Amino acid sequence: MGRILAIDYGHKRVGLAVSDNQRIIATALTTVKADMIFEFLDDYLKKEVVDEFVVGLAKQMDNTLSESSVYIEPFVEELAKKYPEKKITRIDERFSSKIATQTILLSGAKKKQRRDKALVDTVSAVILLQSYMN
Repeated sequence: MGRILAIDYGHKRVGLAVSDNQRIIATALTTVKADMIFEFLDDYLKKEVVDEFVVGLAKQMDNTLSESSVYIEPFVEELAKKYPEKKITRIDERFSSKIATQTILLSGAKKKQRRDKALVDTVSAVILLQSYMN
């Protein structure tokens, strides 16, 4: 059984998290620039077996798609074309960034770390993945 790779896709940065082989624990992987995501994935998939992608579904409180879906949906379409053998699961990502920020704060991170948007993106991906696996 391969790993699950969670993708918190943003306009500038993409937070990534990965499961263990047993699909129990989500671990932060990295944050990459949005324009480098497919290059990163190509390289990563040469080294690791990934069976499934989990991608955040950006919704508003009224359950309609948020403004960020304008760039997330084309990314998901390209992901499906590029890796047709991989399952893609969408998961509601409402509040994931706020939960990530709160988690970083509660972890005792210094002020500079709390302002690190790349860290927030990666922690958001971990939260998405762990909630999916639970």
